[in-house]
Amino acid sequence: MKRKSVIRFLLTLGLFLPIIAAPLLRAHCDGMDGPVVKAAQKALETGEVRLVLIWVHKQDEEAVIKAFEKTLSVRKLSEQAAELADMYFFETLVRLHRAGEGAPYTGLKPAGRDLGPAIPAADRAVESGSAQDLLNLLSDLVREGAGGQFKEVLERKAYEENDVEKGRAYVQAYVAFVHYVERIYEAAKSPAHAHFPDSESGKATQ
Repeated sequence: MKRKSVIRFLLTLGLFLPIIAAPLLRAHCDGMDGPVVKAAQKALETGEVRLVLIWVHKQDEEAVIKAFEKTLSVRKLSEQAAELADMYFFETLVRLHRAGEGAPYTGLKPAGRDLGPAIPAADRAVESGSAQDLLNLLSDLVREGAGGQFKEVLERKAYEENDVEKGRAYVQAYVAFVHYVERIYEAAKSPAHAHFPDSESGKATQ
């Protein structure tokens, strides 16, 4: 790579890196310890760009490959250049992946964020090949939530017919309980989508 090309590339890095300081979001794939960056790290270690192409759409492959090749070239210059180049590649890959999800890109998030129990449990299930712990987590949560609200409904149900205020309290608990059950049911019966539009039809694929 010519010296001028290297300088232009490093200047480009200077434009991307400030984005890392963007506010935290409870996203998964934009974390420094997330699956996309891990795949990028492995690709750079092995020199195999194919390891990361699965995370982007076909129409974005060329952009990823070009960024990968530039990164490999710049990495040879110095340790500092390698760090900047790696971060540029991570940024590029995650940005294109997020765009494919139909989600905004708000910068890379630091490793070790609190993602709550669900996402780590889902990842552990995929890694281990067993969903038992994940299912236990979800069922326990639903049992606690639905059971607690159901108990409150029954407690408020026993009110004197002439006591309007207690009757309203019952209705409030009843409506909250029914809405909770409805949300759980609708979420459970409707599979989530990756929001990856088909490259030819433009329709979302699962």
